[in-house]
Amino acid sequence: MSNALHDLSQAGVSVWLDDISRERLRSGNLAELISTRNVVGVTSNPTIFDKALAEGDAYDQQVHELAVRGVTVEEAVRMITAYDIRWAADTLRPVYDSTDRVDGRVSLEVDPRLANDTERTTAEAKALWWLVDRPNLMVKIPATAAGLPAITQALGHGISVNVTLIFSLERYRQVMDAFLEGMELARTNGHDLSRIQSVASFFVSRVDAEVDKRLKEIGTDEALGLLGRAALANARLAHQAHEEVFSSSEWKALEEHGAKPQRPLWASTGVKDPSYEDTMYVSQLVTRDTVNTMPQATLDAVADHGEITGNTVLGTYEQAHADFAALENAGVNLTDVFAVLENEGVDKFVKSWESFLGAVSDQLGKLA
Repeated sequence: MSNALHDLSQAGVSVWLDDISRERLRSGNLAELISTRNVVGVTSNPTIFDKALAEGDAYDQQVHELAVRGVTVEEAVRMITAYDIRWAADTLRPVYDSTDRVDGRVSLEVDPRLANDTERTTAEAKALWWLVDRPNLMVKIPATAAGLPAITQALGHGISVNVTLIFSLERYRQVMDAFLEGMELARTNGHDLSRIQSVASFFVSRVDAEVDKRLKEIGTDEALGLLGRAALANARLAHQAHEEVFSSSEWKALEEHGAKPQRPLWASTGVKDPSYEDTMYVSQLVTRDTVNTMPQATLDAVADHGEITGNTVLGTYEQAHADFAALENAGVNLTDVFAVLENEGVDKFVKSWESFLGAVSDQLGKLA
């Protein structure tokens, strides 16, 4: 085993686990990962919950009780997910306290079917905040056009927000604007800004998957020489944008009132192309005050053979800009890439959510 996860933490990257399940909680596995693998946060999504319900019997007792009560499928889903999130939040509470409320966070997503409805997304965020009732919760809101004002409104209500499904630099800048507006609204509403945390989940591996597909279709030597370059360049340019925004006078004014910066979170860090180094989206995105949320396989790979060689983001911006220019010159329409990825991201979560609803409905019938 390497010391990579410790080294990553020492380099200022918070290690979060991109997975949750009732079995992981009741077996003590999450507590063990906190103790032995430097895990200081957890993220969830509809796909993760759908998978968790399908494995084992950990949910049977609760589902039976919900069936006896005759609750709706929608209510059952929220009771099931809130139970896991509260349990995880309580497990991570010591981390939350020891890091001055920065880490020890657990994320729960709004219903992805609301991604294009600002008002309902905002109402759902408020409902989840109330339902889970833990200060270390983060409500996940997608960075769709309709999601942006919902992010602002949720923050304005004092709700910590994990902004998810960010793919493009343009959308990321809009997310940071929404964050600044939300924190200003929270200040106006009298909230303690030091208690509100936000991360911006910038998706990584899906960018390479889509761009590499297009590069292979183009098939020129120039195009094939750019395989595996898009995702890291995109993330590094996102960090450059983050540095610009969080050194601005607008941010400094909020910081003086106790606000903490919205951290970049590297999401989708499991490598999809087996020819790539399985830790590349971790080891090549090391810089302070960021988060890397990893699926179990990536966490294990980093622990087993990862190598952390210091900051691998600062000093890379010029090359990242050059890589973007080369991709465009080779015939890759990056604007279209990011639009496709956002739409696909929402669609995938909607399908997983509907699959989860269907599975819960089936279980309610069987365990009544």
